Amino acid sequence: MTVSPETRPLVFATLTDAVAALRQRGLRLSTPRRLVLEALFVADRPVSAEQISERLKLDPTSVYRNLETLERHGLVRHVHLGHGPGLYALLLHGEDEYLFCERCGAVSAVPAEALDAVRERVRERFGYEVHFAHFAIVGTCRTCSQEHQP
Repeated sequence: MTVSPETRPLVFATLTDAVAALRQRGLRLSTPRRLVLEALFVADRPVSAEQISERLKLDPTSVYRNLETLERHGLVRHVHLGHGPGLYALLLHGEDEYLFCERCGAVSAVPAEALDAVRERVRERFGYEVHFAHFAIVGTCRTCSQEHQP
């Protein structure tokens, strides 16, 4: 099971920055770790460990182990979109939160502050502090909603 970062998320924008941040933390940059990082940088949305493993032809155990290490050190986090497997994304811009369309599978990453009004409303109405970084808001996107209107 993946755990929350033990340290604050690292600040990085490029693969070179991420590699430097890892080395600064005393971590080795093995070939599988570099390949996993590269796969996350080219992904246009969160991806599963299985997708990374298949794409890179790496042993799934190695991919999971590297993802957990990267998450523990603040470069990566995992998120759940709908009923699918845990997916992994880089923490390039801080902790984005996600909207997931259960019809077409569209994923929208939004800055956490963009959902502050939603959080405030839930807090006022129900007394809950809600977070959408680990589990996405699931619903129907605008396109799918318009296509299915009577």
